Amino acid sequence: MRLQRYPISNDLFSLLLLKNDMSIKHFFILFSVLILSVSCKKNTKKPFTSVSITQVFKDSLSIRAIVAQDTSNVWFAANKGVVGLITEKTPKIVTVTYDKIPLHFRSIAKTTSAVFILSIDTPAVLYKIDVKDNEATAMQEVYIETGEGVFYDAISFWNDKEGIAMGDPIGGCLSIIITRDGGNSWTKLSCDNLPDVVAGEAAFAASNSNIAIYQDHTWIVTGGKRARVFHSPDKGLTWSVYDTPILQGGVMTGIYSVDFLDATTGVIFGGNWDDTYFNEGNKAITNDGGKTWRLLSNGKGTGYRSSVSFVPGTKGQGIVAVGSPGISYSSDQGDTWSELSKEGFYAIEFVNDSVAFASGNMKIAKLKFK
Repeated sequence: MRLQRYPISNDLFSLLLLKNDMSIKHFFILFSVLILSVSCKKNTKKPFTSVSITQVFKDSLSIRAIVAQDTSNVWFAANKGVVGLITEKTPKIVTVTYDKIPLHFRSIAKTTSAVFILSIDTPAVLYKIDVKDNEATAMQEVYIETGEGVFYDAISFWNDKEGIAMGDPIGGCLSIIITRDGGNSWTKLSCDNLPDVVAGEAAFAASNSNIAIYQDHTWIVTGGKRARVFHSPDKGLTWSVYDTPILQGGVMTGIYSVDFLDATTGVIFGGNWDDTYFNEGNKAITNDGGKTWRLLSNGKGTGYRSSVSFVPGTKGQGIVAVGSPGISYSSDQGDTWSELSKEGFYAIEFVNDSVAFASGNMKIAKLKFK
């Protein structure tokens, strides 16, 4: 927006000072506030009207975990033990086995110098892959968990030293492991320090987006019999849990994905995987850090989606959600939605305000929104 410049006569300037008993200093403070208020208006970025989809990788894999490094590089973790980096359509791939059995990966995270991959079922194995100049230099097991009910869903990091992974409940609480030393060691939180879950409440390993992080804040979402949001304001030291209006009660109902713009504004998405076009109770927003949630375009717009993200640079107005039925977009913070593509994906990761990577069944693609 260009600010129009209007001349102010000496007489008018004097009148303003006399009428309001202002000093020149106060006048310029007021003028600065007016300029700031103009700059803080709603996002003026032109809404998306289309998306171009360029496939950068294809294989007979289920790829539900990606982390975008930049516009040219994306890391992924998949089933059959396959992990890799795609660089301008050139894959660098390795197959990871444990006791000669390929693991099934649905969680991945990256720090400045390492990539972390976590398998879902027992044994749940977390690997740290040291990386330099886009080349893996070493790989080690940093956490192993076995037993009935072990199933991990997502992983993320607050910074290069501190990270968190979450999984389905064991012993009456969510499975949450935390590192404070750059991922070299991980500790599982005791149920004494976590809110209780109800029978049938769990999480979906659909897109590695059950966890959202903003500064020290962490939000974790669940589904099944209950669809709730677990929140920690202090990197996992203390926790609260909040109810949501998202569809719940069935085996495949609930929240599949969460994203937060800042400490107060967040969006959750999901629905019913068994009825992907049902669009009631599948998307909601919060403006108080997750304590309360309001349904978005209930009964209208898109149905089930497995991954949601605020569009960078849109001040929270732009939201993209992907799932097996296609790619959906809102330019007004979820009040209305448009379908940009019927091509299905499991997960999406934005690189900037118009480029993202998405993964799905047997593919990874670069998305360019226009």
